[in-house]
Formats: sequence, C-alpha cells, structure tokens
Amino acid sequence: MLRHTTIVLTLFVGILSFPLDAAADLTDLHLPVIPRTEAEKERIAAVIRPTTDFSKPEQFESNPAGAATVRVIDNRNAFSLPSGNISFEKELDFKVGNGLFKKLWVSSPSSTLASDGLGPLFNARSCQRCHLKDGRGHPPERPDDSATSMLMRVSIAGGATPDEIEGYIASQPEPSYGGQIQDFSIAGVPAEAQIKVAYTEEVIQLSGGETASLRTPHYDLTNLGYGPLHPDAMISPRVAPQMIGLGLLDAIPAADILALADPDDADGDGISGRAQIVVSTEYGVPMLGRFGLKAGKPSVWEQSAGAFAGDIGISTTLFPAGFGDCTDLQTKCQAAPNGNTAVHDNAEIGDVGLELVSFYSSNLGVPARRDTDDPRVLHGKQVFYETGCISCHTPKHVTHRLDGQPEQSFQLIWPYTDMLEHALGPGLAANRPEARANGREWRTPPLWGIGLTETVSGHTYFLHDGRARNLLEAVLWHGGEAEPHKQSVIDMPPADRAALIRFLESL
Repeated sequence: MLRHTTIVLTLFVGILSFPLDAAADLTDLHLPVIPRTEAEKERIAAVIRPTTDFSKPEQFESNPAGAATVRVIDNRNAFSLPSGNISFEKELDFKVGNGLFKKLWVSSPSSTLASDGLGPLFNARSCQRCHLKDGRGHPPERPDDSATSMLMRVSIAGGATPDEIEGYIASQPEPSYGGQIQDFSIAGVPAEAQIKVAYTEEVIQLSGGETASLRTPHYDLTNLGYGPLHPDAMISPRVAPQMIGLGLLDAIPAADILALADPDDADGDGISGRAQIVVSTEYGVPMLGRFGLKAGKPSVWEQSAGAFAGDIGISTTLFPAGFGDCTDLQTKCQAAPNGNTAVHDNAEIGDVGLELVSFYSSNLGVPARRDTDDPRVLHGKQVFYETGCISCHTPKHVTHRLDGQPEQSFQLIWPYTDMLEHALGPGLAANRPEARANGREWRTPPLWGIGLTETVSGHTYFLHDGRARNLLEAVLWHGGEAEPHKQSVIDMPPADRAALIRFLESL
C-alpha cells in the first residue's frame, strides 16, 4: 500500500520559538509509529551499547540493516536490490519506482504528459543520472569533464523568513541564480553556469615514514548566464551521496537522535553534535532534519520532492512551481512552457509517482557485511572504537516499530552515524550555512556500504565534494571536533592505521 498523501497539518502553539532541547518531544509526523513499551526501551538501551569485546563479531553484525539486509553481489548492482524483507507485492512498487527513478524527462510540451516538464533549468534529466547505480557521484575529473554529478548550492545571508526558530540562520536564494546552480537548460533558455574545479596538493607526514597527499579543491563558475553572482553569495559544492538504507535512517526515532546531541559539549569530550531542525514543507512545523549533506530535509518524501524541483526542474505538490528554481530575473525561464497538469495533481509528477520514487529510495537494500571475523577487521574495529570515531559515527540504532511498514519496522541497524551536525574545521568548511548548520558543520554520513563504493561507482571519491580519493584521505581531512582523532590516526603505528582502513572497507 502506498503512503496516504493527504496532508494533515499538526499545530504546535509557539513551537517556532522553541529552543532545541524543547523540541525533543516532537513526534515523527511522517511515520506510522507504534510507541515503544518501557520493556522495549530497556532492551534497546542494552543492545545499542557500544561493545568492548573485539575478539569476535557481535551478534547480528553481519546484517547491518537487520532483516532488510541484502546479499552481497560483486558487481555494479550491489546497491540496487530491494529490502531483504520486502513482500512480493511491494517489490512491484519498488520496480515501478525504479523505472521512474531512471526516467529521462523531456521539455514541455511533448507527445506524452507522463514525461514532460524538464527544467527549464536543470542539473540532470533523471535521478539516476547523478545517483548512478544508486551509488556515489563524483566531481569533474578534468577541466572539460561534463560527466559529473556535482552541483553547487548558492545563497546569500539574511532575509526575513516566517520559519525562524532559535538558532536558525536566515538565508535566501541568490537573486539571479536561486538556490543552486543549474548547468543545463531547455532550448531557448540560457543555462546558469559551468562548475570548474582545480586542485593543489599537500603531502602529509604519517608515522612509520609513510605519507599521504591531500588535494584541496578550488572552485570556479564559468559561462555565467545571468550576470555576476551577488557579492555576498555563498557557494557550497556537493556530489550525490549513495542511496542505500534511506528508509531505515528515516525510521530512527527523532528522540533517539536528539538524545545524542551535545551542542555545548556538556560531557567535555570535545564532540558537540547538534541536531538539524528544519521547517517541514509538508507539515509546516519544525522537524528533525535527516537527509542531504547538511540534513536539510526531514524525510525521504521531502528529499525526493526537493531533488525533483532543484535538480531536474520537475514540480510536485510540495514544490508546485512549473519553472522550478528560476528566479524573477530569469524571465525566459519563468515564461517557458511547463508540464503541470490536473492529471498529475497540478504538478509535473503527481503524488502517486512521487510516492513510488520515495518508496524505491526508501527500500534500496544495504548489503551484508563482509569479513566480520577477519582478525584484521576486528583489530581495525577496535582501533575505530578506541580512537573515538564512534563519538560521531554511532554504530547501532533500533528503528521505530511501524504500522504497515514492516521493511523498516523495529530493526537493529548498523549505519555508523549519529545523524547530527558536527564542525569539521576550516579544511572542510563550505562557509555556507543551512538552517541550524553553520558553514563548517556537516551531518555525519552513514558508513554502511562504503567498502563497496569502487564496485558500484567505479571510483573511491569521498566527502561532500569528492575531494578525498580514498578512505585514508577522507579520514585525514577531518578537523575541528575530529582533530584529535585525526591526529591519533596520523601518529598510530602503520599496522593499526592499515587495520582501521581494512575495517572501513568491510562496512
């Protein structure tokens, strides 16, 4: 059964002025939650406690997505299987959603209402174009490389908003270019710009005489189609993240994530994770942000609708403008024909289509762990835990018990993320805030499946903009809250460092 698309607005009196801690009792409005019993809460607390025994794998560790875990296949389809516990009937919905995920959209008007509405400005003609094989994207690999899944967010500070809550950093779209740079357009409408990247290298000395080289990216926007950027414009490059396990991350109780937050570092461990709180477009109230590199969307549904609008220029009932991200200064863009039609809920993809894409995205299975009993993997796990990496990359969660959503219901999962925002220092700073997240903060990315990146995506580029060319480089880019942990990796014996990477490759 597909998600009921009738929107029920829940009113929270005065919630827009609530401090973060007072939002901890917000319910997960987008989920059919069955409340936990006190006995279940006690069991869960014991199960998710980090282990101190590294002599053998933990129980159920080889199934990182619980019953939804899928078998490992050694080819590019490793991230494209449906949840392991999906029913035969729902697998049909998954396959139809996959078809819509791969669909190539065309500009309006066209011979079919089912495929028109592209743009007028866009980054890709399909979801699959950026999330190729449901895996990670990559930055440009040469100056003339257009086969990339990088996009550039853009905004300026300030602006009166009705959604301000305590700590919210007000911002607004860049006047000429909107919320992100689109490098493609339909006929008769100028594209916005092209993203160029160059790198400088820095050699890092490691213990044992080893070295690593980090490349610092430098970004440039060329062929600006609508004049220069605003002088106060803030840009933030992004590459598409992997798609697996999104429904399970969506089903982690907000209260569990908020309980991990320590914005003032009250425990003195140097880690001050903050929860992202965003105003839900669907419900009109603050909710926990979960998806996007700064957790700017509260659910898979809203993340999918936002991607359709911003990346492909396809309208939905949540974002109904047929011209997508076009600004008032882009007159040809706003005047172009669009594909909004009553057949599709006065949008270019209706709620049924959006639900199918969201269902597909929520049920891309997480592959089983490999080599959990390998002595090197176990030693690397010990290094990972004892170095303090689990301060942000929380190993285990238990999802909500959900009515009518068995694929994600009450599963012990191992995503290695706390879903919080952390300041990672000036090296990784994009210097563009988003809601509560400042320019140096990023949501902790889940690590499950990271060892299969090369198999699926054909590369090993990591971090928000793909600057890291391997897992060691990704670790060495960590700063800010993670600076002591990074330094521990630099200083540890080479054998421990190699074991750490071997553990990450097993995830």
